[in-house]
Amino acid sequence: MTTQILVPPMGESVSEATVAKWLKQVGDSVRMDEPLVELETDKVTLEVNATSAGVISEIKVPPGGNVGVGAVLGLIQEGAAAVSSPTASATTSAPPQTQKPVTANNSTPPAQQKQVETPQPMPAARKQAEDRGLNPYEMSGTGKGGRVTKEDVLNQAAKPTPAPMRAPAQPAGPRSRANEEERVRMTRLRMRIAERLKEAQNTAAMLTTFNEVDMSTVMALRSEHKEGFEKKYGTKLGFMSFFVKACIQALKEIPNVNAEIEGDDLVYKNYYDIGVAVGTPNGLVVPVIRDADKLNFADIEKTIGDLGRRARDGKLAMADLTGGTFTITNGGIYGSLMSTPILNPPQSGILGMHSIKERAVVVNGKVEVRPMMYLALSYDHRVIDGREAVTFLVRVKECIENPERLLLGI
Repeated sequence: MTTQILVPPMGESVSEATVAKWLKQVGDSVRMDEPLVELETDKVTLEVNATSAGVISEIKVPPGGNVGVGAVLGLIQEGAAAVSSPTASATTSAPPQTQKPVTANNSTPPAQQKQVETPQPMPAARKQAEDRGLNPYEMSGTGKGGRVTKEDVLNQAAKPTPAPMRAPAQPAGPRSRANEEERVRMTRLRMRIAERLKEAQNTAAMLTTFNEVDMSTVMALRSEHKEGFEKKYGTKLGFMSFFVKACIQALKEIPNVNAEIEGDDLVYKNYYDIGVAVGTPNGLVVPVIRDADKLNFADIEKTIGDLGRRARDGKLAMADLTGGTFTITNGGIYGSLMSTPILNPPQSGILGMHSIKERAVVVNGKVEVRPMMYLALSYDHRVIDGREAVTFLVRVKECIENPERLLLGI
């Protein structure tokens, strides 16, 4: 009996993936639930496991191939053993090049091979339509069986060519120093980051307001209690938990910063799922702290630590990256003194933290040296007025400079 290796559901708003690496080859024995292939989406890398034991009899999509949910990646011959499988014998006795023709006949993208009773938009078409606010189900398709293709959506949106990140421009001519260059294809995550950042610039009326915060009190509080905190809770007390709490306090007072635009509606969110930007070897990701308003400082620090470790190890799940209402990013860990963070769509606000630097400031008429940090709030002016943005940032500043406000909820 033959079992298909299928692309599993990949989470909210994710309809396509790229085959990053096959962990097994034709003729290899596999066990139930053993990882077979790695898929790279625009958010995370995920593994597809075997649903039965047997031998890999065919690989239908090679590394680099794009696939949709439900597409057939390969086949498993159930109950077979590698030593007795005819496929395995042929594979092991032939040079590696003979394995390539296995995928040569699979020129049609797997998403198109999937049989459907009624024409459905292609995954790429749905994504393009979603980005442009169009309904692909109302369009006439020119694809096989009447399916709506990405090109149909682009034509409908009066776009003459596909989006640049989907079809990278080719060099206009020979490069004079090409022998000293290295050309590497962008990962799907990097392409998606580029698309979302450009989408934020093209869609939102984005502005940034700045302020500065005196970190003296928080630093003294942290220094005084860090040992007892770590001993009691098993985690270090960082600055991020203070800023998460401060932002939640400000979001409750200025609900527009926690809202988003959906069509002609403003959606106000009465919950606080705070995204914390994390740099990884593959790019920036924003895992989400769920219901952060219900967590204490220790819970926030533990959650941030866990999400950060899993982000750097590539172990985040889709659920960890979706549904945030507001984002905090800390460029200060890389030495940034000041920057203008870019929005994380569809959110309407993002707070940027920066390096703590000792500066001369006037306090009660006297010049003193204080540890200061610049804060930046980028916001969507379609949702948030300037007065609201400035007030939000002032509230964050007040909570950090007077952390007892966080305990009293004022």
